[in-house]
Amino acid sequence: MNDCIYPGRPWLDTNGKRIQAHGAQLWYENGTYYWIGENKEFTTGEDEVWTWGVRLYSSKDLYNWTDEGLIVPAEPDKKESIFHPARHLDRPHLLYNKETKKYVLWLKYCDDSHYAVLTSDSLKGPYTIINERYFPYGAKCGDYDLYADEDGQGYIYFEVNHTDVWGAKLNQEYTAVEGEPSVIYSDMKPPLTREAVTHFKRGGKHYLVTSGMTGYRPNPSEVAISDDPLMGYTVQGDPCVNDKSNTTFHSQISSVFQVPGRDFYIAVADRWMPALNDWTYTGDVRPDPATQAKIMAKLRELGLDPVKDREEAMKVAVHLSEACNTSLADYVWLPITFEGDTVKLVWRDSWTL
Repeated sequence: MNDCIYPGRPWLDTNGKRIQAHGAQLWYENGTYYWIGENKEFTTGEDEVWTWGVRLYSSKDLYNWTDEGLIVPAEPDKKESIFHPARHLDRPHLLYNKETKKYVLWLKYCDDSHYAVLTSDSLKGPYTIINERYFPYGAKCGDYDLYADEDGQGYIYFEVNHTDVWGAKLNQEYTAVEGEPSVIYSDMKPPLTREAVTHFKRGGKHYLVTSGMTGYRPNPSEVAISDDPLMGYTVQGDPCVNDKSNTTFHSQISSVFQVPGRDFYIAVADRWMPALNDWTYTGDVRPDPATQAKIMAKLRELGLDPVKDREEAMKVAVHLSEACNTSLADYVWLPITFEGDTVKLVWRDSWTL
């Protein structure tokens, strides 16, 4: 049993297996926390398996998680299905619609830059496809987040065409956009393009947390703040304090969760490439041994020292880790602190509520 959260360490469920819920969102209802994410249990980086459906875990304390199974099962025998493991299904995000009494689940497909939208009468499914190939405003779209305000108006914040971040209202059913989009970031190019778009609200302020576009390689996060959900965002900058790696503590934030009834916010992030930590992070790490051994062997072959030849060693490490085994990716959850309206993230080896 866990009695605290250990950022960056392998996290096991109550059956002793690695938790497989990446690009995650946390959810709370009826006294139970739920963790929704990409199931990477069969991903190796050496074949076509990208994501094996969407997995759900439950917890009473945020420390110990029980596997509730797949709420969106993979369909390995249906090559044409959007749930086939070769499809690049990412970042499941959920809203509950109080008017329709439906759970509305959006999925991102990075292999073809579109969304799928599903609904269910139950959090645990089954989910029915409403639109399996949705391009808001006809644009190619990427990482995103969903939000519903106190009056039930839904919003989406999403990366567009590898250049922009847009915000838009959702229709009454939360299944499509409506009205004109609001441009929040524009005319940027990778690695400066903003992705991993995450929204949260605190004290009447709307916050957007984003990362640069560098694939699975981590980079500095950026926070922007506004009084309006769709416009007027002002950049605050990197929230991470004393992050010597300059990589959001070697992770990418996928969502921010407010603990119900408390002024307590958790940044939920993935450490996609633990094997690179020797060069990019100085904290307590658990690298993927197989990938790490491969990197070290290549460095010896090239006569490179990982410390003295750090820049060249990093290039080798990144090259060998691009097709990384994301089933071994770890989670970095950190409590957010605030100085006035300014977001701060401080590394903690462990923490509790």
